[in-house]
Amino acid sequence: MKQIRIAILDLYEGQQNEGMRCIREILDRLKNEQQVDLVWEEFEVRKRIELPSLEHDIFISSGGPGSPLDSEGSKWDMAYCQWLSTLVNWNNNPKNINRKFAFFICHSYQLACRYFALATVTKRKSTAFGVFPMHRMQNGQDEPVFNGLADPFFAVDSRDFQVIQPNLSRMQALDATMLCIEKERPHIDLERAIMAIRFNPYMVGTQFHPEADAQGMSMYLKREDKKKTVIENHGHEKWESMIEQLNDPEKIGMTNSLMLPNFIMQSIAKIINPYSLS
Repeated sequence: MKQIRIAILDLYEGQQNEGMRCIREILDRLKNEQQVDLVWEEFEVRKRIELPSLEHDIFISSGGPGSPLDSEGSKWDMAYCQWLSTLVNWNNNPKNINRKFAFFICHSYQLACRYFALATVTKRKSTAFGVFPMHRMQNGQDEPVFNGLADPFFAVDSRDFQVIQPNLSRMQALDATMLCIEKERPHIDLERAIMAIRFNPYMVGTQFHPEADAQGMSMYLKREDKKKTVIENHGHEKWESMIEQLNDPEKIGMTNSLMLPNFIMQSIAKIINPYSLS
């Protein structure tokens, strides 16, 4: 089988996190369980302005701290947008049969939404942090990366910003589709955030963290500093609820085991047989 080269774009700016570990472990698991020849490199985007070349086949762009709006115009942000533009132009060139595939997580998803001008990226009134249901939209019912997941499915959500108010004409022009939205709260007069978008046949992104694993997140939340932060900001009941939901195999464990692996394996199938793309 062809060797598949994956680039992991690290947007955590050197901050301690679980996201990068989870991505690495998913790739390790796929390599061993699916018998695929995967190799990967990591690129420190924000501190060192490292960005991958198009020699890679698949790109996974991580979450990260801070504002996806305030960074606009910074050196790393401009370099990231230029890299994204290069990726889009490559895929739009009919001479390039070997397309490039990208998955954008949380902060990267917000940057991609800003880049493609598909919706409004804005600060939330309060931090979203916990395990929440994700409700599929009509276009998300047959979305391949959701294969095997329930509707709604559950995921870790950790963000101070949100993607709302879709630009429907722009979506139509780019053939982008909204895949799922956050839980409806009829008693709160706020628009629901768009939690996942397929930007085009080769790129998809999620506002939540599909890479999060139950064991790691549970250990993370049980750390004294993190436990204290959650209880101070959200209450002890919220902390207990998160631990309980993390241990439910039908929730986070299912999303971790399916979504990113679905994306990677489906991308590999198209890389091996590029003529299967519509």
